[in-house]
Amino acid sequence: MATTASQAPLAPRASTAPTRAVLARRAAAALATAAVLGAAGAPVAVADQPAPNAQASKLPEGLYGTKDPQYDGVWRQSLALLAQRTVGVRPSVTGVDWLAGQQCSDGAFAAFRAEPGKPCDDKTMRDTNQTGAAVQALATLGGHDDAVQKAVKWLKSVQNDDGGWPSMSGTPSDANSTSVVIGALKAAGLKPESVKKGDKSPYDALVSFQLGCDAKEGERGAFAFQPKDGKLAPNADATAAAALGGLGQGFAVAPAGQDVNEPVTPLKCAGGADRKPDTKQAAGGGAAYLVSLLDANGQHLKSAMPGAGDQPDVGNTADTVVALAAGSHGDAAQKPLKWLEKNSADWAKQAGPAAYAQLVLAAHAAGADPRHFGGADLVAQLNATGPKPAGSSAPSAGPEKDAQDQDEQGAGVWWIFGIVFVACVGVGFLISGRKKKNDI
Repeated sequence: MATTASQAPLAPRASTAPTRAVLARRAAAALATAAVLGAAGAPVAVADQPAPNAQASKLPEGLYGTKDPQYDGVWRQSLALLAQRTVGVRPSVTGVDWLAGQQCSDGAFAAFRAEPGKPCDDKTMRDTNQTGAAVQALATLGGHDDAVQKAVKWLKSVQNDDGGWPSMSGTPSDANSTSVVIGALKAAGLKPESVKKGDKSPYDALVSFQLGCDAKEGERGAFAFQPKDGKLAPNADATAAAALGGLGQGFAVAPAGQDVNEPVTPLKCAGGADRKPDTKQAAGGGAAYLVSLLDANGQHLKSAMPGAGDQPDVGNTADTVVALAAGSHGDAAQKPLKWLEKNSADWAKQAGPAAYAQLVLAAHAAGADPRHFGGADLVAQLNATGPKPAGSSAPSAGPEKDAQDQDEQGAGVWWIFGIVFVACVGVGFLISGRKKKNDI
């Protein structure tokens, strides 16, 4: 379980293409890494400090987290609500209402609208990642069919000719954004392969980002964020996203069970195999690439932020656990999960609700108990970052049951964030959630 901002000087791990936003999915990881890097340098507003404008004004009622929501409000809210519902927590009505109230009349979501009562206009930075995350949350909660369908209609309207999506409409598709939208389509009850632009589906776009049999042996199966100068470069974050999206899965993955364990299978390249496998094979090839990185790094992935050195990328490691679990690679998922149990506490504390949500979703997908995770109750920690939950119930049983739960509660219920830092490495960076630079 990444981002941009306007007029930032540099977007680490982002494409050099004209897109200025990609994914908020890696926001929490970027914040925590910045905190670590900045500890020995000049003061900088990082995860453990509210941003200046967050200090100057009261945060909206129902919002999760205490930091400035300008760049990740919808993202962190969506992940928090989704993670709660996935483990049987009925979120606060005010929290759900806040998220639903962020939607524009055309169905899209921006990262944050300080005045939700004011209509969205041409300056509103609508974002496919924020919209996709909101769809996954609202569809899982149930009782928000109109909002979900409006959002899906908008997503279809900005689909690119290659079948994929960028973060911001009118820019080239990328693997991360396409994967988030695939998860949204699935959550909304659609078959992603049926949502086409011309004759191209989201899966066609996704497979086009994979390095195949003509790549170096150690890079085969990896996914690029998007082509750079017509070439593909392996990107761990894009690979984790695509390995999940290629299976038609969203952020919340049901545990496969302890007796289910499919071997991780690298791309088969003997005999001049086709460079572009089907989506299931592509997802498996991506999983194999991720496992090779985990094995090389001590069961975690490394941060690609400039100046990070050998700092682990905790958030991307959590996303990898979800992707491996989705592919029924139970044994492979357990190793990085155990690493997370021992090493994720400080990161989550600094990064906030989106980080706790990522860990909850990773533990749940891999069959662990997020209420007993490395000596911590992740669910309680997530709940503490927002309004008091309405109660507990069984995990989501479908839209009808969730709609009933919402009725019982009385419910009526741009960008991908960029954070400017890092003083300690001498330059301000716009942090991307799921955006990654192709040459990393």
